[in-house]
Parts: sequence; C-alpha cells; structure tokens
Amino acid sequence: MHSMISDKPALAAQQRPFGAPAHVGVIMDGNGRWAASRGLPRLEGHRRGLEALRGAVRAAIDFGLDYLTVYSFSMENWSRPMQEVADLMGLLKRFIRHDLSDLDKANVKIRVIGRRDDLQEDIRTLLVEAEEATSANTGLNLVVAFNYGARQEIAAAARALAEDVAAGRVKACDIDETLFAQRLDTAGIPDPDLIIRTSGEKRLSNFLMWQAAYSEFVFLPMHWPDFDRKAFAAALAEFGSRERRFGGVTPAVEAGKART
Repeated sequence: MHSMISDKPALAAQQRPFGAPAHVGVIMDGNGRWAASRGLPRLEGHRRGLEALRGAVRAAIDFGLDYLTVYSFSMENWSRPMQEVADLMGLLKRFIRHDLSDLDKANVKIRVIGRRDDLQEDIRTLLVEAEEATSANTGLNLVVAFNYGARQEIAAAARALAEDVAAGRVKACDIDETLFAQRLDTAGIPDPDLIIRTSGEKRLSNFLMWQAAYSEFVFLPMHWPDFDRKAFAAALAEFGSRERRFGGVTPAVEAGKART
C-alpha cells in the first residue's frame, strides 16, 4: 500500500502555476469495467480504484491544487447488488482508518458532502472523525462526495430556503444565486474549474450540477484504476490550453469587432 504523503507536501499551495485550476472535480468511473476486462471480480476493480484515488491525492498535492472533489458514492449507487454496496462501504472504512493519519500528516483537510441521515452509524462516525481530525489543516482540501446527488442537494437547498421564508428569516425577494449557494452542501467551496471523468462517458451523472455551470470538462477513455499522475497532468494541460469566457467574449474577439 502506497503512502498518501507527498514527497513535497510543503510546496503544495505555492506550486500551482498561473492559469492552472484551483479546484478539480473527478468522476471516478469504470472500476467494474476495468475488472471485467481482466476477468477479475468487481471488488478487485474497486480496490484498484482506491489505489488510483491515493495516487490522485498525492498528485493533487504536488500539482498545488487547492481543492480536489471526488465522486466516491452516488445516491443512485444504492441500487447496485447488496454485496457490492457492502464491499464499497468496507473500502470506505479501510480508506479512512488506514489513510487518515497520512492525510493529516500531508496537511490535507477532508470535507464530506452528501446525505448522512440514512448511513449506518459506524459510517457516519468515521466521516465525522475524518473531518474533525483534519479540520485545522491548511493544505489540499479533499472533498469527498459520498451518498451524494446534485438533484437531491438542489431540492434540499430549495426546501431550506422555503422554510426560511415561511419562518420570516428570509424575504423571497432577497433570494439570489449567492444565497441559494449558501444552502448547498458545498457552501464555502469555490466552484470547480475543471471536471475530469474517466471511462469514456460524457455526462455529469448527478455530480455538482449547480456548481459546474462554467466548469471545463475533460473526458478520458481510460477506466479509473488506470488513471495515474501522467493522465492527471495531461488533463491539467488540456485545461490550460482552453480559454474560459464565462459567457462573455475574449479581448481578441472584442478588438476584432471594434475594427469592423
């Protein structure tokens, strides 16, 4: 088992080059297909996916990212076979119990987003433990989307605001994007600059749908267990080659209009 600790943890925040993303979201897709293509059980695919996650965290630290958000378990994943769900829960427990110390030493701060009320008590306890143990850290923010769904998150935020209006705490006319975002699971977290999805699929699958309004996307054909530092660096380079306009126009286009 590889250590989570980066070889250069102290360089993290200062190392991110100009134009690189501060926040990267990752849809870790393809563990099962990776295993099936090798004649292995799905559990082995998930185990190798966990190793890929460890490598991604190490790379994120070295690349100087401020935030790495990983889609580890969606609310739709409960529909998978019971044994596979149990295996995934077991891997989560192993990740927290075995890696928490290394993450803390690497100055990683963990935050978990998603519903917790329908999780087992031992899982909820571990999630709280991970957040509390790293709450004072100032390095990479590792945001774990667990039992998460963007539609459910948005609906919950709308309900919370409706309750505030009904109770007189908020005026309906004062509700705007900023106030709404404060009711989301990601309150206080900047929107992702880049979202990476592996396994060749080209969709969000209920991941950060509000927050991804102006994100860049990189879709990779490889399955998640094959995602490595080189693939991560290539995705960041692709991001760096793009021009983000956020619905506006570039200075060059504006200058061209002025000359016509």
